[in-house]
Amino acid sequence: MTTDFRTRIESGALLGDGAMGTEIHARGIPFDQSLEYVNLTQPELIKSIHRAYLEAGADLIETNTFGANRIRQEEFGLEDQVEAMARAGVRLALEAREEADRPQVLVAASLGPLGRYLEPFGPVAHEAAREAFLETLRAVVESGAEVLIFETFSDLDELLLAIRAARSVCDLPIVAHMTFDEDGRTALGHTPESVALALEAAGVDVAGANCSVGPAGVTAVIERMHRAAPGLALSALPNAGFPSRQGGRLIYPSTPDYFASYVDQFRASGARLIGGCCGTTATHIAAMRSTLDRARRKTMPVITLDEDLPTPVSEMEAEPPPTALAQALQERFVATVEMSPPRGYNPQRLLDRARQLQEVGVTAINVADSPRARMRMSPWAAAILLQSRLGMETILHFPTRGRNLLRIQGDLLAAHALNIRNLFIVMGDPTRIGDFPEAHDQFDIPPSGLVRLIKENLNQGMDQAGQPIGQPTGFFVGAALNLNPANMARELRVLKRKLDGGADFLLTQPVYDPLVVERFLEAWGGPLPVPIIAGLLPLVSSRHAEFLHHEVPGIIIPKSIRERMARTDHPEREGVALARDLLAHLKTWAQGAYFMPPFGRYHLVGEILI
Repeated sequence: MTTDFRTRIESGALLGDGAMGTEIHARGIPFDQSLEYVNLTQPELIKSIHRAYLEAGADLIETNTFGANRIRQEEFGLEDQVEAMARAGVRLALEAREEADRPQVLVAASLGPLGRYLEPFGPVAHEAAREAFLETLRAVVESGAEVLIFETFSDLDELLLAIRAARSVCDLPIVAHMTFDEDGRTALGHTPESVALALEAAGVDVAGANCSVGPAGVTAVIERMHRAAPGLALSALPNAGFPSRQGGRLIYPSTPDYFASYVDQFRASGARLIGGCCGTTATHIAAMRSTLDRARRKTMPVITLDEDLPTPVSEMEAEPPPTALAQALQERFVATVEMSPPRGYNPQRLLDRARQLQEVGVTAINVADSPRARMRMSPWAAAILLQSRLGMETILHFPTRGRNLLRIQGDLLAAHALNIRNLFIVMGDPTRIGDFPEAHDQFDIPPSGLVRLIKENLNQGMDQAGQPIGQPTGFFVGAALNLNPANMARELRVLKRKLDGGADFLLTQPVYDPLVVERFLEAWGGPLPVPIIAGLLPLVSSRHAEFLHHEVPGIIIPKSIRERMARTDHPEREGVALARDLLAHLKTWAQGAYFMPPFGRYHLVGEILI
């Protein structure tokens, strides 16, 4: 079977399976439990997932052993069960293959990172890491695994260490994946080019990308890997778009048909092994199987979504007066624009673009805080620079995720001292999304609770414990509004909590269908009691429209608009015309527009506002 894998990879594309972790979660196992321990406690559940992928037509299935390492299992007190978990994971996949009578299907051991960074970025010594990998590797190799798949690594050094450990115990084929964000870098800054060259030098059989982003982003990554190392066989296992959390479950937006439409582009980009990661199901794999079998050549967009969310800022005094934004929302229709802080410390480009926006009548800049959990300059610093150098008010995006209650209050007081007073309170993006999403995005208070704390405590001169802070703060507080929720009743309850807590204004995601607004306001029972600044994201191409519709949760673009973008010979111009129509409509029910220029095309704002 070892030779079989290498021969088949050379002769054509192999179809892998889809997600394991999110499928286990979908069957009722919470993420705060060891998903690998399910191999021992509910083996039929694991086999049912394997059977579904086998029936869908997968050529290769992965074992439920992603987190079966001593360091990761210490969190659950199960470090002594690692070998049993790993052996059971391989056995269950082999049994499922035999029961399905599909002997040609390969069984690959899934091996993930240790869950803690190696020294010097984390606490794990290199020798301890090597021993942890060796323990799992010996178990899966001895149990009959035919391929080793290392996946969802963000540290290239850790991946190379794991590969060396594997080579010391066996000669099985090795597939090595790293996970990249929308900027085309890993969490530690590795580029696709550097990863491809390093893995080629390490002698892996296949290298590639999995997890993190959807089909468009992974396509862009493997194209770059292919250009850097044209002789290297590649693999593409993307997520089913960006996830959202609904009712305690992770929901992924990419449909099976959309996912399958990338099959030929994966192959054209050098991918010999294709499949899915988080959020992909047997239905996604079946759709990919069908496309492979038809050998249809149908390409779709290569897009990296350089989008980041909003933020707020203002001014302060002994008796803080209303912010300029608060006053403007009572007097006229406002325009705000989302901007991300720079990745380095030079703010000049940010200031130049903001100055141009100021000249076309933009009221305030939304300053994002670590959008998509990517490292950037502090949004506070960006907001202060914009306010002090341009005299332009800002809205600071203030996520609750990753902050405990003590830090939140200290950060808010510091922001107020720096005259940052417009706030957009939001949960924030998760710090890590992998095939086994982990419940470590800790927070002490949800956005609705923080709105109440600010309005009823800090703005009244006391902290959360009721202790005086001196002068009251004067924050103008915004909250998120989802006009197109999957669960309308839940969204209405959450909105009521935010409004009861004292939210001063609401920011929405982009809305492309007027009927969405009508349905929401009807469900609410009439106009909302606070100003709404409605999201407006101009479309720049048919590919962009399809990407947003299929891969970004909460964004629904009507078919008529997507067809309109597909027909035009001047997509950016058509996108501006569409945005003008949307702006005219939202002026009938909103008090402002919140522009999210795609891919840094800030010039579009002026063209739309004309």
